[in-house]
Amino acid sequence: MKLTAPKQRQGDYYETLAKHYLEAQGLTFFAKNWHYKNLGELDLVMLEPTQKTPCLVIVEVRQRKASQFGTSLDSITPAKQRKIIKTTAAFLQAHPQFDNFDIRFDVVSYEGAHAVGEAVFSLPSWIKDAFSVNSAFCITYKLSKNYAMLRSKIV
Repeated sequence: MKLTAPKQRQGDYYETLAKHYLEAQGLTFFAKNWHYKNLGELDLVMLEPTQKTPCLVIVEVRQRKASQFGTSLDSITPAKQRKIIKTTAAFLQAHPQFDNFDIRFDVVSYEGAHAVGEAVFSLPSWIKDAFSVNSAFCITYKLSKNYAMLRSKIV
């Protein structure tokens, strides 16, 4: 897919930067912009080898030029977290090879982000385990089979 809108190109640029940064930290790339119809998209899906159960790392990439409306992390609302978690459940259905993996939700953020093509000198903020299924879903949420399965796998 050709990215024509400036926001799409900028998002792709920072997702690619985050991918390379996480690979340099020892994670293995699996997918970028995994999309499920009418549900959502996962920016990056990475694998983290561990001594026990391997970990599937779902990464949300955020960037903001200025923080007058809050940081890039502030933009990951509980509603956005729920959307990511639901999309992750769909991802797991489509990729049963990850059934026995632990799952972690990370955020990579860039503050004071530059336009596409400008050099980025600062390292991103990498927040491991930035949110969990329990923090994103209220108590009254009806448990579905996918949610229950996903909840049991969270690191």
